[in-house]
Amino acid sequence: MAEGRGLLMVFTGNGKGKTTAAMGAALRAVGQGLKVLMIQFIKGSWHYGELDAAPLLGGAFEIRVMGRGFVMVRGRPLETEDVRLAGEAWKAALEAMRSEKYDMLILDEINCAIHCGMIPLGDVLAGLAERPKRVHVICTGRDASSELIEAADLVSEIREIKHPYSKGIRAQRGVEY
Repeated sequence: MAEGRGLLMVFTGNGKGKTTAAMGAALRAVGQGLKVLMIQFIKGSWHYGELDAAPLLGGAFEIRVMGRGFVMVRGRPLETEDVRLAGEAWKAALEAMRSEKYDMLILDEINCAIHCGMIPLGDVLAGLAERPKRVHVICTGRDASSELIEAADLVSEIREIKHPYSKGIRAQRGVEY
């Protein structure tokens, strides 16, 4: 059970490691006896290592993949199915926050879903403000809105300085997925 007031945390920026940072917080929370749910708003087309690791924590860390994968690729407009799935993910997040079942909720790539117009910012801000006071929430993804940043208790910007992709090194199993 979370102690005190739940924090709203935002991990944003153009660098690699926002989801990784959130999973580090989840691992720490599980180690303290907290129950964590990660809802992935956009990811879904690859099989990430965390999907196999989470069950090894005895049910204390649950991951729900609710997207289809990459959206807004090469200027292509949003597909209605991706918008629908993001809406379903937000409904699931609201239900999870209200359920009293979880101590920490990670809304993975929700910043991107908001930025792309898949979920209304006002709905997210209202839902986060109405969550039970003990529930910690982490919002990840590039392009966090200034309003979400203002509402947050903690904001970390992860900035790319150097990335192996720029040298032609492809995504590595166990590092990027």
